[in-house]
Amino acid sequence: MNVPLQKPWNDLDRETVSSAPDRPGVYELGDADGTVHSVDHGVLRDELKTALAYGDAERVRWSEAHTLERARELAEEHRDRLE
Repeated sequence: MNVPLQKPWNDLDRETVSSAPDRPGVYELGDADGTVHSVDHGVLRDELKTALAYGDAERVRWSEAHTLERARELAEEHRDRLE
């Protein structure tokens, strides 16, 4: 069984997005209660800019990966536990 990303939640705001690494990774978007609504991957700063622009969530947490391919694999593993 996969567990949630073992990272603290951050508010999804401009400050958080600007502090996100410009590197590949997997991220979870959630609500104020910490319920995960989606898991995705990509270049973290770019992905979070989009999520913020569309108001996709209130909170976010992420984990970096060495490659986009590894980030995709991690996202798939984490998505499986949400289903």
